[in-house]
Amino acid sequence: MDMTMTHEGSGLSSDLSLEFLRVVEQAAIACARTMGQGDRRKSDQVAVEAMRQVLDTVAIDGTIVIGEGERDEAPMLYIGERVGMVHAKDITGPRPVRYSDVDIAVDPLEGTNLCATGAPNAIAVLAVSERGGLLNAPDLYMEKLVVGPSSKHAVSLDAPVADNLNAIAKCLGRDVDDLVVIVLDRPRHEQLIADIRATGARIRLIGDGDLSAGIAAAVVGTGVHAVMGTGGAPEGVLTAAAMRCLNGEIFARLVVNKPEHEARCRAMGITDFDRIYRSTDLAPGRSIIFAATGVTDGSLMRGVRFFGDGTRTSSLIMQNQPHQVRFIDSIHVVEGMNVKIKF
Repeated sequence: MDMTMTHEGSGLSSDLSLEFLRVVEQAAIACARTMGQGDRRKSDQVAVEAMRQVLDTVAIDGTIVIGEGERDEAPMLYIGERVGMVHAKDITGPRPVRYSDVDIAVDPLEGTNLCATGAPNAIAVLAVSERGGLLNAPDLYMEKLVVGPSSKHAVSLDAPVADNLNAIAKCLGRDVDDLVVIVLDRPRHEQLIADIRATGARIRLIGDGDLSAGIAAAVVGTGVHAVMGTGGAPEGVLTAAAMRCLNGEIFARLVVNKPEHEARCRAMGITDFDRIYRSTDLAPGRSIIFAATGVTDGSLMRGVRFFGDGTRTSSLIMQNQPHQVRFIDSIHVVEGMNVKIKF
């Protein structure tokens, strides 16, 4: 077996982005087969297994920095796990001659409840950067404000809700009551929801999926103008990677209100618990790849569709170097005679 390998450096090629497209496509297809069956654990499990399997076919030396949890809590895609062809144990052919050193943030199924119930906006997603390019964030809550390119210089995480919404409306040339703000439907957001409604802005409450919501806020034409509220810090890192590619912005601060929270932060080298992070803090890498495939229908991507001779997927692939955003519709055809392609 040929074990000669050459390090490719920190740049991530467009060809490599297509390899990560395969990873999220197969994860989405796997969990889409469980859609609506009401078993969120099974949906997540099959997505994790599919994503892990395909990652080992990519010419990378990868480290999971945002994943399914610590090693003792997750059998695969755990934080610190090494993935890629360099580490694969069951490759029968030659190892890659060239490979890229990368850090990877994954959410094999963002919106497990959405998939289990057949609700919109479940996605399979990952972000990739060179070593050190993605913050290894503790699995805590994080205050978040996500906006698009037009208003990213006009808002502040510590500003009153009314001030931020007025600033966004002014930047967009709209009235405040034209705005739509996405908020996770949680009891902790009761006051936030009241403050938003007091301005006249409209709210779209969601059960899960604040990463999908953040992407929508940064894309013109989705009808979403901001995301506000508290959600997971790992999803915040993935959102930051997307903002680096979309020219939007996330403002975020870890919610550290227990001694064990402080201990977890310090273990990851975080000592300033009041710091407000932006996209370049959460995803500081010079080269970023972001890939997502729809599992159920959403505002940006359709869900996985099965037909007699194959499967159709809708994906979003983004890079900041070169700066490009691609929407990719793929038809995965089963091997066999007389295959019919469905459009």
